[in-house]
Amino acid sequence: MARLPRLPLQYLAAFRASAAHQNLRAAAEQLNLTHSAISQQIRALETQLGFALFERQGRRLRLNPAGEALQRGVERAWTELDQAVQ
Repeated sequence: MARLPRLPLQYLAAFRASAAHQNLRAAAEQLNLTHSAISQQIRALETQLGFALFERQGRRLRLNPAGEALQRGVERAWTELDQAVQ
């Protein structure tokens, strides 16, 4: 079985915020980053994975089926990390 490359945690944080807000600017504000930084991190994540995660509709984003699947996994992992830190 082929292993996925290690994904930088900041890419997953950018993805998580973007998925929650469906907007890069709102995600950037939440993470105290620039719109450009969030956009670059999402693009880098999609490049590393080899597929798109969002459908772009003007300024809005909508998760595609692959993005929805990743979001479920990221939310589970985020919950586990939060519990471990607690």
